[in-house]
Amino acid sequence: MAGLGHPQLDGLLGNIEMRRGQEIAFVCVGLILPLIVLGQGLDPALLTTPSTDSWPTYSGDYTARRHSGLKQINDLNVKHLALAWTMHLTAGMGRGATGGIGPGAGAASAATTIVGGIADEGVEAPGASSGSPNIKGSILQMGGVLYVSSPDNAWAVDARDGSILWHYFWKSRGGTHIGNRGMAMYHDWLFFETPDDELVSLDAKTGKERWHKDIADFNQQYFSTSAPVVIGDHLIVGTGDDLAAPGFLQSVDPETGDLQWKWWSEPLKMGDPGSETWPNEDAMRHGAGEPWIPGSYDPQLKLYYIGTGNPEPGRGETRKGDNLFTCTIVALNVDTGKMVWYFQATPHDIYDWDSAQTPVLIDGEFNGKPRKMLAQANRNGYYFLLDRVTGEHLVTAPITKGVNWSQGAKPNGSPLWNPDKTPQVGGAFVAPASNGATNWMVPTFDPESGLFIFVTNDSYFESYITDLDPQAQRFGGIQTQGIADLGNAITALDYKSGKVVWRDYFPSGGSIPNATGMLTTAGKLLFAGDSSGNNIIAFETATGKPLWHAHIGLVSNAPETYMLDGRQYVLVAATDALFAFALNQ
Repeated sequence: MAGLGHPQLDGLLGNIEMRRGQEIAFVCVGLILPLIVLGQGLDPALLTTPSTDSWPTYSGDYTARRHSGLKQINDLNVKHLALAWTMHLTAGMGRGATGGIGPGAGAASAATTIVGGIADEGVEAPGASSGSPNIKGSILQMGGVLYVSSPDNAWAVDARDGSILWHYFWKSRGGTHIGNRGMAMYHDWLFFETPDDELVSLDAKTGKERWHKDIADFNQQYFSTSAPVVIGDHLIVGTGDDLAAPGFLQSVDPETGDLQWKWWSEPLKMGDPGSETWPNEDAMRHGAGEPWIPGSYDPQLKLYYIGTGNPEPGRGETRKGDNLFTCTIVALNVDTGKMVWYFQATPHDIYDWDSAQTPVLIDGEFNGKPRKMLAQANRNGYYFLLDRVTGEHLVTAPITKGVNWSQGAKPNGSPLWNPDKTPQVGGAFVAPASNGATNWMVPTFDPESGLFIFVTNDSYFESYITDLDPQAQRFGGIQTQGIADLGNAITALDYKSGKVVWRDYFPSGGSIPNATGMLTTAGKLLFAGDSSGNNIIAFETATGKPLWHAHIGLVSNAPETYMLDGRQYVLVAATDALFAFALNQ
């Protein structure tokens, strides 16, 4: 077997090769009776408490901290972390895997593909209908089974050895196949969204389809990438759109898929709360604001927290005003869908600085008193800390060095535009650039150190008016030109003040969409992928000091961890491949 160029990994691969003869019987049993290893269903009540032996929802738990209490792997022994198994997944109507390294690699061919979908033939989508998928989303782990998704595809994978248990493929009508954020689980059922706006429910044990339901109008160019979130008997579903269709979040019955409630991110008619921030109903009902990243949840308050997308059209001449509730963090009653409070991070956004970034729940001290808080690192270049009971603004702090578009804050804490940073005929020098100071990559919060950690990008651009006709400016009439990019970094803030404690710049370049999310553990470790160096890295959480790395290819999702059979695993994806690491035994 060829080595991977990493001494720790190569040593473990040799051990795996020697053990293969002893494990043939195990693999054969897996081929005959694959359901034996399938895990138990998920009781939604278990989601209200942190879990160490599973990863049952998008962020690991409802707080969205992406922090694990596991510490078998820690800052002292992480140097012994080595590859346990790896598996390459195959998308489309063929078999679900192309082979891998590990005890169960030979079992991959046993997984036949179950095919569903509305389209008779289906649309060819690179990486979705054939070839190598791009795994960007969270991977669920329940009862020793991993549930993995990419656009139009879902897999069940044995978490012990990487063998494929089943593969499901959805024949798509088309749509934007930019990614899939992951699945949700309710008892023995799985749920995931498709790019052509269907919500699909599968039997977790067999991969067979239970039902599918429309969740958005495909003809209006919606596309659905978000990971659903199970809260009690509610399944929370978000969608996306790059045009001007109105944004909404909805809750459906996980048993039937029937609608329970729908919340719109813009007011429905003039006179509704927030409508005074729009010039007219036409602008308001074509203002976008899609909630396309899953949120967080407080079971005591029964509040679901989520960020909304940017308004349209981009120039903003035809939508004078703050344009609520776009670029806003909102708190919704999970039983009714009614908004309890909101905080608008970017009033009247014109540079695509949506506020869909994950809101993270923190229980801690602020100004000497215990407080229930919510933290968000925003694409507009600011860190916000809010009281999650009332929505009261507590802290605003820049997350990169050059943020310059704001000249202060409104009384409610929202940033106030500097008019010199809107598009100008002679150009306006603006930071951050439209990719944002951060983006969809999930942050983490370490309660021991009090550090809120996420990926950042220092970037700058010039913004020009190229046509003075207001009608031309409705969908154009401006031009932006990137000027400088100082690179990507992992940034760790003190959650109470927003001040930078440490910042680790990646040695190589690459735009921020190539960076990935974060994971912290009680073992005093931070796991993250770099932006373009193809490494998974373990850092010392408190200092940012690198302690271990493995070169595995372009890391495409946020690392996760779980305990199985007394052994802690760290799981990460690199485009089409899963890599599971554990301490060398």
